[in-house]
Amino acid sequence: MSGETERLSLREAIRSALREELLRDDDVFIMGQDEEDGGSFEVTAGLHDEFGFDRVRNTPISEAAQIGSGVGAAATGLRPVVNLSFSDFIGVCYDQVMNQAGKTRYMFGGASSVPMTIRAIEGAGLNAAAQHSGTVHSMVSHLPGIKAVAPGTPEAAKGLMKSAIRSDDPVVFFENKTIYERRGEVPVDEEFTVPLGEASVEQEGDDVTVVATQRLLGEALAASREFDDLGIEVIDPRSLYPLDTDTIADSIEKTGRLVVADESPLSYGFHAEVFARSAEDAFWHLDAPLQRVCVPDTPIPFSPTQEDEVVPDADDVRRAIERTL
Repeated sequence: MSGETERLSLREAIRSALREELLRDDDVFIMGQDEEDGGSFEVTAGLHDEFGFDRVRNTPISEAAQIGSGVGAAATGLRPVVNLSFSDFIGVCYDQVMNQAGKTRYMFGGASSVPMTIRAIEGAGLNAAAQHSGTVHSMVSHLPGIKAVAPGTPEAAKGLMKSAIRSDDPVVFFENKTIYERRGEVPVDEEFTVPLGEASVEQEGDDVTVVATQRLLGEALAASREFDDLGIEVIDPRSLYPLDTDTIADSIEKTGRLVVADESPLSYGFHAEVFARSAEDAFWHLDAPLQRVCVPDTPIPFSPTQEDEVVPDADDVRRAIERTL
């Protein structure tokens, strides 16, 4: 693979991955609300003009119809990329995700598969109110038969999107809407991919491990700079399921301390899964109580001041690091 890179925003990295896969495989197509006009947050801008209606098309405003037709198309051998837009509305198509996409391959003994990618846009911070600001990836990561990814960097976004499209299993690709302009170096090699289930150590350190997803990856890196005399190891899990437990456990073996920063609600979520696996695989290396940075168990408020109160940031990560020390 070439070492050449270009500096892209996360939005541009996803668009680049989609374009490359549309060119590589005629079975790949994109559909969703307003996709012919660039889709949600302009991620697919220009793709309809380049590839036409057969490859990039609009759908009715019906999440059940979108995912249901995606399952059907995937079962015939196509590789649809379906834009669910706001992830909060996954409840409308939860049967199609959980029972159809997630269980078809198992129920047919591998004779039929659902190679579908679902783009689900989530996250708070834009004052979009409770029904357009949630983070629901823990719900999906819990479902057997579904893979779930949540990139925090442009490099991960491009590589994971390409791997998701090529996967023979359904993958839900969670995009945090507040970091579309986050920029970073991205390989230009068209065969560059990021394997599903492989975490990235974004910053090495020996004193505290911070596992941080999506927007909170940047917040964790910012918080770590406030500890001049300590080494904070920051890990982007990239994939939520399958989860790279080995990388996390190896880090805990060095540091003895763990903070998990994820913008999902406090209870029964991704934080708890990381804690459980860390206790199973690295219990004897833990020297302090585990700490989590999260949203309280509440819908996201519309009021900007109230939203700021419940959405975690770098200060929350810093305080969690201090608590574990």
